[in-house]
Amino acid sequence: MGRGKIQIKRIKNNTARQVTFCKRKGGLLKKACELSILCDAEIALIIFSTRGRLYEYANNNMNSTIERYKKAVSADTNNLTPQEMNVDVYEKEAKKLRKQIRVCQNSNRNLKGEGLDSLDLTELDQLEMRLEKAISKIRQKMADKILADIKTTEERIHEIEKVIADKGYRAIEEYLARNGLQLNIGVPLEGALTFTPNTTFISNKSLQLTSGEHVPCIHDG
Repeated sequence: MGRGKIQIKRIKNNTARQVTFCKRKGGLLKKACELSILCDAEIALIIFSTRGRLYEYANNNMNSTIERYKKAVSADTNNLTPQEMNVDVYEKEAKKLRKQIRVCQNSNRNLKGEGLDSLDLTELDQLEMRLEKAISKIRQKMADKILADIKTTEERIHEIEKVIADKGYRAIEEYLARNGLQLNIGVPLEGALTFTPNTTFISNKSLQLTSGEHVPCIHDG
């Protein structure tokens, strides 16, 4: 029975990852050696482990092979036309942007509760913290909006009350003017309209005069 297909992704278990590194490193060095012998190829192989340890193989001098590589890369770059160089830059930028788009799309799916099976505990914990932070910002923004609406409403109410009071006072002045009367505030003067015991304030916001006529009454507040 054949072995199952191995999924190529980072091994989470430290021990298993180290064992796999040692096995595959040995196999890679062996393949490089065989390739140099079978095909008479000049090969230089450099490997750094996660702990920073260096492993290398070269069938020729490592430094000379690296210098040859640098010259070859420099020559290839110099031989490119400006148009080709721009295309290469654009392709690299497009590749980078496509990678960023995939990351953003996956992140967006995770925030919507999709694709969570592929996340480990650490990633799920980070996702939870992001959601809690987002909810906190949303609540703060809602509170700010509500306070701003309350302030705007209170200012509008104050303006309306001011307009109503101003219009009411003007209505009294216009009524008195039409009837040849005078609004007397303070000490009564001779010939001015005075209040008698028959003059009363009534609850329907009007002022009753002895003549039997009614004038709107101003109330503070």
